[in-house]
Formats: sequence, C-alpha cells, structure tokens
Amino acid sequence: MAFVDKFGSRGDAVALSLPNRKAITYAELDRRTDGLCRNLGARRKLIAVEACASEHAIIAYLAALRGRHAVALLPPGDDVAVSDFEEDFAPDVVFRKSDGRWRSTNMHRPNARNLHPDLSLLLGTSGSTGKRRFVRLSAKAVEANAGSIASFLGLDASDRAALILPLHYSYGLSVLNSHLAVGAAIHLAAHGTAQSGFLEEMLEAGCTNISGVPYCYELMERVGVRAESLPALRFMTAAGGRMQPDLVECWRQRLAGHGKQLFLMYGQTEATARVAYVPPEKLAENTDSIGIAIPGGSLRLVDDTGAPVEEAGRVGELVYRGPNVMMGYAENGDDLSRGHEIDELKTGDIAERDVDGLYRIVGRRKRFSKIAGLRINHAAIEHALSQAGLSGAVVGNDRRLMAAIPSGHSPERARGIMARASGLSLLHVDAFCLDHLPRLTSGKVDYVAIAARLEADAIVGEANADLLDAFRRAFCLSNVGPNDSFESLGGDSLLYVQLSLALDRELGQVPEGWEKRPIREIAATARIDGASRIVDTELPLRALAITLIVIHHATLWPIPAGAAILMVLVGHGIARFHSATLFAGDPWRLMKSLAMNLAIYAPIVIGYSLAWGEVLWPSILLVGNLELTDPTQKLPYLYWFVEAYAQITLLWVAIFAFAPLRRFASRNPFNFGIGFLGLAVAAKFAVPLVWHVGPAQIFTTPDVLYLAVIGWCIYFALSSPTRLLMLCATAFLFSFLAYMGGNWTGSWVKFVLLFVAVAALLYMPRVHLPRWLVRAVLPLAAAGYNIYLFHRILPELLLPQPDPAYLQPGIAALAVVGGISTGLAIRAAQNKAMTLLTYRRVAVSPGGAPPPRLPTRRWRGLRAVRGG
Repeated sequence: MAFVDKFGSRGDAVALSLPNRKAITYAELDRRTDGLCRNLGARRKLIAVEACASEHAIIAYLAALRGRHAVALLPPGDDVAVSDFEEDFAPDVVFRKSDGRWRSTNMHRPNARNLHPDLSLLLGTSGSTGKRRFVRLSAKAVEANAGSIASFLGLDASDRAALILPLHYSYGLSVLNSHLAVGAAIHLAAHGTAQSGFLEEMLEAGCTNISGVPYCYELMERVGVRAESLPALRFMTAAGGRMQPDLVECWRQRLAGHGKQLFLMYGQTEATARVAYVPPEKLAENTDSIGIAIPGGSLRLVDDTGAPVEEAGRVGELVYRGPNVMMGYAENGDDLSRGHEIDELKTGDIAERDVDGLYRIVGRRKRFSKIAGLRINHAAIEHALSQAGLSGAVVGNDRRLMAAIPSGHSPERARGIMARASGLSLLHVDAFCLDHLPRLTSGKVDYVAIAARLEADAIVGEANADLLDAFRRAFCLSNVGPNDSFESLGGDSLLYVQLSLALDRELGQVPEGWEKRPIREIAATARIDGASRIVDTELPLRALAITLIVIHHATLWPIPAGAAILMVLVGHGIARFHSATLFAGDPWRLMKSLAMNLAIYAPIVIGYSLAWGEVLWPSILLVGNLELTDPTQKLPYLYWFVEAYAQITLLWVAIFAFAPLRRFASRNPFNFGIGFLGLAVAAKFAVPLVWHVGPAQIFTTPDVLYLAVIGWCIYFALSSPTRLLMLCATAFLFSFLAYMGGNWTGSWVKFVLLFVAVAALLYMPRVHLPRWLVRAVLPLAAAGYNIYLFHRILPELLLPQPDPAYLQPGIAALAVVGGISTGLAIRAAQNKAMTLLTYRRVAVSPGGAPPPRLPTRRWRGLRAVRGG
C-alpha cells in the first residue's frame, strides 16, 4: 500500500502526537513499522488487532498493511468480540492489550492461509439481526478513499487531526489513513469531547481539524465546548448518522464566523468510509443534505425495479460506484478467499436529488412499516419528534410503531406527535423513556438494542391496574400512561414516598431504581411476600423525623433532630429528583413541586386568618420565619419549616438561573455542593452578626440552609473518598455546632441523631426491615407532611393543659397519637380527593375516553421491516 511505504521519506515530521509524551516522528514510525513487519514474516497472515487509540495498535495495523497481510480491527476491551473473531476466522496473530501491556500472540496455525491477493482490511459491521459480520476491503479501496478524503478536505503535511473516534470504526480509521497519506499528524486525544480539559488539550496539541459523529456535536453543545477558541483549527467534519439541520447550522455559523469550515459527510463501512460530502460553500442552503459524491466516485438513484431515477425531486435507492467499494462481506474464514463480488454499492438509503445535483437522505429501506394500509417511514417520524424537541429513536413492525425518547419528556406527547405525523391512530403508536438512547461505539443509535428492549418489555394485565391508578392519583394533573415513569412525570420527594407505599402494597417490595422505570415495567416485577423488605433509607428516616417532631412538640423533651433530618432530606430530594432539570436550565418542575406542596399548606394559613380575623401577610408571603413582624401577625413558629423550605427552593432556582454556575454544577455537582456548603456554614455564623432576631434565629433560612446543602452533597457523594469526606466534615461540623449551641444535652442529642442519619444516607442507601415495621413506617413517611402541618390542631383545641403532674404523660401520649392520627386521616382524605379529581379529568377529556389501561397481552416480534 503506497502511503505506508512513504513514511521514511517524511523524516522528522510529526506523525503521532501523544498526550504528555514525546511525539513519534515519521522516521520513528517507519522504523517501528518496518521492525514489526519483519517480525510478522513474509507469508501472508490474517492479523487481528485490538483497535485502541494507541501507538501500539496503530503500528500493528500499519505493519500488517506494509507486509501485505490482511488485518482485522476489533473493538477495544471487548473480550467477546475477540473470542467470536477467533472462533469464526482463526487469525494467525492477535495483537491486544493484556494486564496493561501490549502482547502479540502467534496462534501457530499449521496450514497456509488462503487469502485473496487483494484482501487487505476487515472492518466489522452489524446486520439487522445484530450478528457481526465483516466488510472485506482491498488495499486499493483503502488507498483510494484516503486520497479522496485528503483531496476534498484539502489536507497537507501541515495538518494535525484530533483522533477522538474509535479506530475499528471506518470513520475513525479514515481520519488516520487520510492524514498519514499526506504526511500530516494525528493527535491521539486523551479527553472526549464532553470531558473537562478537551479544549485545553486541543489547544496545546495545535489541532487543525476535529472529526466527530453528530452525538459528539450534541455533547459539545451541551457542555459549552466552543471550537472557535482554537486558533489553529481549520475545519471540522461530521458524519456517522444524520445531524439535525439546526445543529448543523449552529456549528456552521459558529465556525464560519471565525474563518473556519464545517464538512458534512456521508459514508458507509462498505465504501471504506466515505461516499459523499457537502462542499462548505453550499452548506448554508443544504444543512439536511449529504451533498455530492467524493472525488473518484459517482452517485445515482434507482427505483424498486432497478431502473434509474433521473428526475430531480423523485426518491430512489442511493447507489454508489467508486474504487473504494468493498469486495464483499465475510462471516467466516472461508469467505476470505473470495474475490470482488460487487462493483457498486446499494446503500439501502432512500434519497432524492435536487436540481443542483445534491443528494438528500429521506429514509432507509429497512426502516419502514406498513400499518393500516399506510407505508410509514421511521426516519420521518423521528424527524417529526425532533422538530418538537424530542430526539427519539423509532422502531416498529406492521402492527405498531414504538419510539424511545430521553427521560424528562412526556411519552403521551410523543404519541400524539407520532400519530399526527404518521396518520395513524393512538392505538398504533407507543413511546417510552430511557435515560440515554443506546448507542454503538460509533455513536450511532443502536436500533437493534432498542428493538430487543421493546421485545423483552414486560406488558402486564389488568391485575396490576391499581399501580397505574396510584400513579394517576399522585400525578392527578397529568395524563399518565403505562409508558410514563416517575421521573418523566416530574415527581418529587413527597410523591416518591407516597408511591413507595403503593409499590409495597401492590408488589410486596420497593424495587431499586423504580423511579426511572416505566410503570408497565414496574408492574411486571414479581411480587415478593417475604418476612422482610428492602426500602430506601430515607423512608424510615422520614418516619423517624416526623415522629420526633410530634413527640418534641407534645413533650418539649430535648430531641429536636426531626426538623433537621427533614431539612437534609429537602436538599437530598432536590438533588435526586430535580438536579437534571436544574442543570438543563429548567426550574419549572421544581417550582411546580413547591406549588403543589404549598397548596396543602394553604388551608392552614386560611384557617388561622379566619380564626384571628386578619390577613396574615407574612405567612402568605412565606416570610414569617424571618421575624420581620410581630408574632401575632403570622402563623405560630411551628410552621417555620414550610417557609424555610419555600425560601430554600427559590434560592436554588435563583442560583441555577446563573448560566456559568449552572454549567459548573452540572459538570461537578459534588464540588459545587461543597462550595455551597462552605458559604452556607459561613452564613449561619455571619448573618446573626448583622441581622439578629433573637431566639427565632434558629427558624431562619440562613440558620438551616447548610442542612439542605448537606443533603445535596450526600446525593452526589458517589465515590468512597467523597463519602468519607462528607462523613468527616459533618462529624466535625456537628460536634462544633453542638458545642457552640450551648453544649447541653438537647444540642448533643440533636446532632448525634443528625450524624447517624447522614451516615445512613451515605453508606446504607437501602435497608432491610421486617415486614411489620415497613407497614408501620411507610404510612408515617407518606403522611409526614400532613402530620407536620396538622398534628397540633386537635391537641390545641381539645386537650386541656393539665395541672397535676401525674396527668401530663397521659395528655402527652394523647397529643402524640392524636396528632399522628390527624395527619394520617387528612392524608387519606387527600388521596380520596385526588382519586375524584383524576377520574373527573377522565370524564371531561375529549371523547370521554378513559386513560389507557395496561395491555393484557405481550407484544412480541418487534423488529424493523422492509417496506413495500
């Protein structure tokens, strides 16, 4: 192969740039390649290389090319891929990393290998069944594609590419080949596009171009990477799947404003990588195009009969012809002796050509469904979802379409969009949420995995409809369907507790991570009727905290840790249930949660206002705990917690409205929390120096903010060092506060209990409890807010203040039991009201149709089908 034989003539020019290491010159690359080539011997071999972004893997690949062997590039770190390849193809030599070192294993095959003379390279690709097969490429194809790419990109020896794509992926390999073909340099990037330090590394390396799949650009956009800050950058390239036109235009404008270019490209492994590109000067008007054929190749369209499609604007299958077209496929070693079996490539993509000769992909032959007489293009449905702000992946068969969408979006909204775009009824479309769309190592969406996931998705019957009803009662203002999840519906910590109770009742367990899973999947969980349960630690902590509060208020015993534990859980809940939307700059879910909780508080304010005959404005404005007015003009101090909770929530919203701080917090949530904690502790001591309100200081937000921030930090303490840091920091802080708080029994009891709660959240997020105890704990935890709000109403109205000392324990016991019972009763009444509201909404919904019940039969056989 011509370009691998020219390394020696390029002398001391840099060939491979390595992070924090001396660069490898072309002279050194030539020497090391030649040495390994001699070690491989003269007899042609099949060589397998674990294709890490490493000098060792690259040199092994280049040595195989120089020795005219056939080389297969395999995914790095994938033992199964290596094992499968060895079983199917029996390579003669395997280069791979083992125990941190690169090793060459000679397999000592006794018989000479029957390799076709033209065969040079094997690259893996997955068929529609998911079975890996390999594309057979000739040396001529590799050489031709490298030269063609270098030609239309205008590469020369002064260029330096950032290699951030996998080498076993044809796009990543084409970056390497095209640059080495012209004597340019390759920088083996240590950082991914979404990692901190990426831009700094590109700047230090002096990269002139960066190539990435559309997902790379999404990540760079999400984390605020701005490539225009790289002065040496000449251009960027994008390929490996459809890039949304608005994202293309965003990056095109950004680069063009600084004299740089964006190349939008299209290709297939079967064409050694590249098939077409959009000339940068035409990109502004063609952001949804794949452009024109690369130099040396040609494109045309054919209809279903194979006849040419000549008319502009008519669709047909895209066909490519050029010297870089593959020899054919290989599924085992016997296929490696076969010669060239095709001279043009039917891409399987449906495209149209405009009047200027540029091509645009409109769909995929295998990604169509024919439902109710309509031929539905899956790509068109994805486009409709994208236009509505949902980056979904659509699969289907001839009965139904299904879309996987990112968590945080409404499946019911997605279903509506799919129905309108396809012309189908809602009976034929469905959608569900995933935390992340599954992707291949190339960055493309893994449709096979989605189809497999959908096939295996447990769809349960009417027997578990009660679980769906529980979700509908909890989210009574939303349209809740079986594909929704707690997270997608915008649940908060109080609703989490409520639904944990429903899960235990229906399933005999509270499954781990249930809040992220669709309702239909949760309902398919097998019921457990054992003697114990595993529940989230925060549930018994909530029950303990509210019990301590009620006892403390009824007896004034020195056990004031309940409210402090709940305040820690406030911050923990914000982190757990709202951090994702806060990081995305969307505060409305957190605000909605606050509004729903204040709606339950409103009757207290109204009741006291009516009883006292005046409007209690400080309490209405949620500032009563700040001691701005006379105590007679606001609610009793008992309700300080609600006001502090509201103020802290609004403070969090305000902080995340500041974009630079929001970006920092999204990248480093624990570090953000530690900084915030330092400020909160400082505020606890500094604020009283300038604004002292007397004994009521303990109810003010500056005094308790640090507790909520500790809850945030606990949630994001994901590693052993961060958990240990939080444990030590809180041990010191609580000891100091107990001492400074008077060094009396009540103070030490409070902070010791608080420390135990923090330790439990850090090191024991889920706990085994006896079933009888769970049945007592969960209702208390679920009704905790109601108990807090109403537990002193009846005791204050009905119970006397006893004069004889011997009556006090009995009255206190009645106050505790009565307060808890009142809260539980009000919680039950609230559930009844939510049930009525839920089904009132159903009755007045368009068409009067009830919400969809969980289907009774399993939907099998979901796979992409060929249209026609």
